[in-house]
Amino acid sequence: MITLCGFAVSNYYNKVKLVLLEKGVAFSEERVMTNSSDEAVLGSSPLAKVPFIRTDMGSLCESQVIADWLEAEFPQPALLPADAWGRAKVRELVTFVELHLELVARELYSQAFFGGQVDAATQDRVKAKLLKNIAAFKRLAKFGPYLAGDSFSLADCAGWVSLPLVAQSTKAIYGDDLLAAAGIDWKPYVALVGQRPAALQVAADRKAALAARG
Repeated sequence: MITLCGFAVSNYYNKVKLVLLEKGVAFSEERVMTNSSDEAVLGSSPLAKVPFIRTDMGSLCESQVIADWLEAEFPQPALLPADAWGRAKVRELVTFVELHLELVARELYSQAFFGGQVDAATQDRVKAKLLKNIAAFKRLAKFGPYLAGDSFSLADCAGWVSLPLVAQSTKAIYGDDLLAAAGIDWKPYVALVGQRPAALQVAADRKAALAARG
């Protein structure tokens, strides 16, 4: 049995959860917060990041590593194309979503979502980087109707949980959704993915977790 560790508000936790649900893999959930000093957590995720999984073979951390392992261990239904080039293009999109968009926008989250403050210099630096990276992402993403084309893939497990955060955080800080301003019509895409049974469950669990936090 696989145990998914983390919390239901985390986009990376929900990415892995979406993969598990899409594949129909049995799993349990254990609530673990980031920055834990518990040795049981550090033994599985040395940087105390979530998500991580516990399996009969041991523990595994980093969301994309977990997603790739799940794809290899449970190949059907496939979330990567059959050909090596197609698989690489999906992973390219995952990298752009997570490294070049979400991770950059994450510097805005403390003010956008949690009542903190981000200094003007950081806001300006993040905006300049995002404008460049969003334009680059637009060249790669097909939205046809999914990020990599006509098939739902691991790129969508990443995109569905992270693109709204990029849009919402930039709207909150700059008064402008930088994805939409660049011509990326992300809302219909997120709505499309959100109709999938696995995504509906992830969204419902996330909503419940947010309500429980008050």
